[in-house]
Amino acid sequence: MATKLPSQRSLADSFGINRSTIISAIDELIADGLLETKVGSGTFVSNNTWNVLVASKQTDWKNYVRNGLHEPNLQTIQDINRYEADTTMIRLGTGELSPTLLPVKKIEQTMHSTAFDAHSLGYSDPKGDKRLRQSISDHLKEKGVTVSPSSLMVVSGGLQALQLIAVGLLQKGSLILHESPSYINSVHPFQSAGMHLTGLSKQSRETIPRQIKRINGKQKASLFYTVPTFNNPTNYTWTKEERLDLLSLCKKEQVPIIEDDVYGDLWFEKEPPPPLKSFDVDGLVLHIGSMSKTLSPGLRIGWIAGPMPVIERLADIKMQMDYGSSALSQQLVATWLSQGDYSKHLDWLRRELIARRDFTLALLNQYFEGIANWHIPQGGFYIWLELCKPIVNPTLFKLAIKEHLLINPGYIYEPNNHTHLRLSYSYASEEQLTYGIRTLSKIIRRLI
Repeated sequence: MATKLPSQRSLADSFGINRSTIISAIDELIADGLLETKVGSGTFVSNNTWNVLVASKQTDWKNYVRNGLHEPNLQTIQDINRYEADTTMIRLGTGELSPTLLPVKKIEQTMHSTAFDAHSLGYSDPKGDKRLRQSISDHLKEKGVTVSPSSLMVVSGGLQALQLIAVGLLQKGSLILHESPSYINSVHPFQSAGMHLTGLSKQSRETIPRQIKRINGKQKASLFYTVPTFNNPTNYTWTKEERLDLLSLCKKEQVPIIEDDVYGDLWFEKEPPPPLKSFDVDGLVLHIGSMSKTLSPGLRIGWIAGPMPVIERLADIKMQMDYGSSALSQQLVATWLSQGDYSKHLDWLRRELIARRDFTLALLNQYFEGIANWHIPQGGFYIWLELCKPIVNPTLFKLAIKEHLLINPGYIYEPNNHTHLRLSYSYASEEQLTYGIRTLSKIIRRLI
């Protein structure tokens, strides 16, 4: 039998409180399922087990958030991700093509002219659409990389490639070596999987191959991550000799290489040296490419090329994650590659980026002379701006935000880097670049 509560007046007298307080408390307990009312009979303690379970203590989601596997981004990175959605911000550091550089009309035409069938719109092969993989294989061959479609897999952008490698090939606690500063310090695919990262600087007295050898002699490194062509964020490009030295050393030390080549197609006046993968005869290199920096980030199409057993392992992991990349996007990219539209687009895009680079360099010469140094980019998106004093910190970031300027400070790519900014000429318009660079120089001159 359910226990009946005394009347509201009796409860108020017993506890020495107002009846209105009793009424509010009873209403809350009813809402929680702990009490129930019966018309004409009064209020009773609920003996419904399900009500009690539902009314149990609320889940502590804050505890789940604190203890999740993924490392949280730096606050500055979280702020950047949030402010990039604000259309009033001038995005001076965004590593993305301007909407005016996306071939929207041509993509629409391709979608209208592409014949789809039920098979092409279903789930694709675990490694990705066969036609697309053949087209990627042909594209890589033009860059000196010979890899069969069976040794290729399609991924949802370059970042997913890194995530798959982290969870599919490496053990928790593995040592990951990388160039410093590095893109992977601003995302956490390896850190979140429990890896330890060690940055290797080109400014060191030792070459990077010598640093790898020294470190590997003390603790076995699991792999070396590099963006050898138009590095993000420095825009540095490894010479052919540097690439061969790296491959030779890593072969001797048995340290696999992840080559992130997402900017490799964006050369300007002179083609860069061939990808590391083109020199790889031992299956040492996993080569990552993507359409995000050249065609459209929204398509979410990239690829990994490597030894077949590795690709099959990663494909199996990807099927556990998302069951394959977008069928529509795969069909579209396959058409662009196979029909020559991608090559034509690249020719146009390079000319546009050269014009943007030159415009930005002219602004830097006008407003940053005497307070910063920089190199002339030979491709890619970025100018690695080095200030004459270490003032790149959260204060500078916040002062820029107040002026509606969104910048990418050096410390998100390299801990304690307070002298650099990643400046991008690929996104903001000429008008925005003019206002943004002029205003940013005023802020910096005040701080200096």
